[in-house]
Amino acid sequence: MAEPAPASVRPVTGAGAAGDSAGEVLKVDVAIIGGGPVGLALAILLVQEGVRVTVLERRAERSSHSRAIGIHPPGLVALEGTGVSGQLTAEGVQIRQGAARTRNRSLASIRFSRTPTPYPYVLALPQERTETILEERLRSLAPNALQRGRTVTALVDTGSSVLLAGSGAAGARGTSSGGRSPAGPGGPDDGGADDVAGEDAGFAVHAAFAVAADGARSPVRSMLGAPVTERTLRDHYLMGDFPDTTGDGPTGVLYLEPEGIVESFPLPGGTRRWVAHTRSLRADADAKVLASMVQERTGQQLSAAGNSMLSAFSVRTALPRQLVHGRTILAGDAAHEVSPIGGQGLTLGWLDAAALAPLLTAGVRGESIEAQLVQWDRRRRRAARIASAQARLNMALGRPLPPRLMRVRNTALSALFRTQPVGDLVARRFTMQ
Repeated sequence: MAEPAPASVRPVTGAGAAGDSAGEVLKVDVAIIGGGPVGLALAILLVQEGVRVTVLERRAERSSHSRAIGIHPPGLVALEGTGVSGQLTAEGVQIRQGAARTRNRSLASIRFSRTPTPYPYVLALPQERTETILEERLRSLAPNALQRGRTVTALVDTGSSVLLAGSGAAGARGTSSGGRSPAGPGGPDDGGADDVAGEDAGFAVHAAFAVAADGARSPVRSMLGAPVTERTLRDHYLMGDFPDTTGDGPTGVLYLEPEGIVESFPLPGGTRRWVAHTRSLRADADAKVLASMVQERTGQQLSAAGNSMLSAFSVRTALPRQLVHGRTILAGDAAHEVSPIGGQGLTLGWLDAAALAPLLTAGVRGESIEAQLVQWDRRRRRAARIASAQARLNMALGRPLPPRLMRVRNTALSALFRTQPVGDLVARRFTMQ
């Protein structure tokens, strides 16, 4: 790879310069910042090719919340290379049909089984379970590749490598001693990690490349000073998981109501995700409030006592002007934040990883990948813009309307969706194809 111009990045407040941390420097081929679903998937793809990887995750433990639940067909295709697609599809609910309703009246039905894909459905599986499956797969390949409790606070791109430094909580896995091999396939020393003593043990990593998959508020992106186009939209939602008493089975349902859309999706274990559009952010709402909204708009009765997750959120979008910064690359939500409505975020990130992994593998092996990274950057930002536009359309359809206008619009949509070409087109768009 032709070496980019060196780029020194100022550490965040309170951090020392890269290389100043206590202990030895861990040397790897690729350092991934962020141990969420995208970082884990990328690590698996790289480790399987013999690339030495470390994954630096600031959380000491994985979140137990269900969070994102939708995995679209392109995401399952992207994950085939990790070896977990089969387990995911076996555990998740396969949503093969979507329905649009108003109260109990059917407006339209869309079958995803008509889409040209080996996975003719949207898979519903809580993110917590998805991350668990990915983490177990990574640990089976490289037991110590994932380093929890690691917060990266400084990054320096020398032009030929990347230096990272940061802090780790007491008991976090750290670097090895005695020159063990960093994370890679084949043996218990993969990742070479010992327990780190002290309340704030420093660490340092020397890598050929770094990938920031550290979320929508990416600290690494801030360190890079990457310009970002951000937008806060006027849409707010309240969502929660409740016992499923609808009788809708594996069908995803959209209720197009004057007060705002209500979305309903099946989850494993007899649970259902409900999402309601709200006119303002209802951060103070409880399960009874959401259950009342759902009943008033749809007639469906939810058991507030059985609620297992509740979250209120506003919609924000963000797209950096470039994803490749020398030898540091943004991926996942750090590279593109799109609306959660439509559930495209996970799949978009996995497509980043699937396209990036072979390039990094080639770069580690000494091949020039600068031109390919430029193309990857352009394609992934274009994909993010398309996904964001689709999400904005989804949200526009779900905003409140006066009852009379809502009836006129719903009647028009019902007639339109009954034509097979339109129905097939909508099915492809809803499944990111």
